[in-house]
Amino acid sequence: MTLLGNCMAMMDEGIGRMREAISHLPAEQATLCRLMSMVGKRMDEGLEEKLKPHQLNHSEFLTLMMLYSRPDGSSTPGELCEFTSQGSTNMTRIGNTLVKRGLISRGASAEDRRCVVMRISAAGRRFVLKMLPPMFPRLEAMFAGFSATERSQLSRLLRKLANNLDQLDAEDAS
Repeated sequence: MTLLGNCMAMMDEGIGRMREAISHLPAEQATLCRLMSMVGKRMDEGLEEKLKPHQLNHSEFLTLMMLYSRPDGSSTPGELCEFTSQGSTNMTRIGNTLVKRGLISRGASAEDRRCVVMRISAAGRRFVLKMLPPMFPRLEAMFAGFSATERSQLSRLLRKLANNLDQLDAEDAS
């Protein structure tokens, strides 16, 4: 696996050359976007490695976590699609996989029989409680050296960026 430090050095050189060619290039913003992309990709790769022994992929993991975290342990496929950034076809596949493993159930809503509801099973809850704790040390190590204030600032800034992206998407849609 390539060291992120090496990637960042190459990125800095490349953006520097681009700035020479295009003087009005927003280099700082381009650098921040690329840094977040590289870091996010590495975080996803690390999570995928931790999920492999549990025979889960990232989308299945997010779906299971969403259901586990809901007060009643259930959600509609549409809500899950939105949260996991998956299409309905892939959510059907994810649901089929998790149902087959006995981690969730799928059925009609009690309020509206036309509406499908996915619900975490007791086995799914036990699975989450067994699977998650071994992931905590890596999660904590990723933020080693960050003070509580820095973690809070990072969260605030990323949420601010997410809000800006939502606004841009809304403007693009209109």
